[in-house]
Amino acid sequence: MAKMPPFPGTTGRRDWKAAFVAIRKLLANGDDTEQVFRIMRALNVGSGERGYSRMIATSDGGRMACEQVELAKRFTDRAWVNSFAPGTVGAAYRHFLETTGYSADGLVEVSRVNPIEDMAHPYAWYGRRSRDVHDIWHVLTGYKADESLGEAALVAFSYAQLSGLGWALIASAASLKSVRVTGNGLFAKAVWEGYRHGRKAKWLIGEDYEKLMHEPLDAARLRLNIADPVLYKKAQRELGPEMASYLSAQKQAAQPEPQKLAA
Repeated sequence: MAKMPPFPGTTGRRDWKAAFVAIRKLLANGDDTEQVFRIMRALNVGSGERGYSRMIATSDGGRMACEQVELAKRFTDRAWVNSFAPGTVGAAYRHFLETTGYSADGLVEVSRVNPIEDMAHPYAWYGRRSRDVHDIWHVLTGYKADESLGEAALVAFSYAQLSGLGWALIASAASLKSVRVTGNGLFAKAVWEGYRHGRKAKWLIGEDYEKLMHEPLDAARLRLNIADPVLYKKAQRELGPEMASYLSAQKQAAQPEPQKLAA
């Protein structure tokens, strides 16, 4: 595969100092989602270029790259979201929105800590696509979005799918801290399972999400080779809600929850 040119205005170097400052803040407060995007900007050097190159090498991916549909706009179209038949991926996503209070535009707003997100450039479009499908991946994988465990497992899954080192740092740091906080390796094992499942699954970023949303959820999981998260479910049961969400200990119940992206 031909090497793609770097993102305009970037140095091509990872900023480990900025990443470690951000990961310390994120581990202190798992609801501080802005730190996720700071980590991604610091460490995911080259992953967008590689992913975009892989995408345009396929006929469907090339078409979607040419059309550049902004998925956040589709996912915030309530008439479109309400149109999905029961049992479909879209219906499961609608239930996700209703039960969590999260939204696609919530992720858009918090991601603007990274100005690259709004650039009119193919790589930036690919980056927005990676951001916007995050909650759909929660639906497809079964990892809960309102707990540290589910977010960390999906972050590991995302690293296997998207390859950016920012995902790896977050998943690894959350897992290491979990051993100290929970006193066992259940959390870490569930995160490692997320990575393994991400490796085995079909490359999800290359899917046509406007079509995927109409598929029956179980059939989509089977087609995409998304395995049942057995160790994740075991960790949920045995850790209990408090330990499964240990990174959100500072969250105030009386305050509205911010849109989250990672553990």
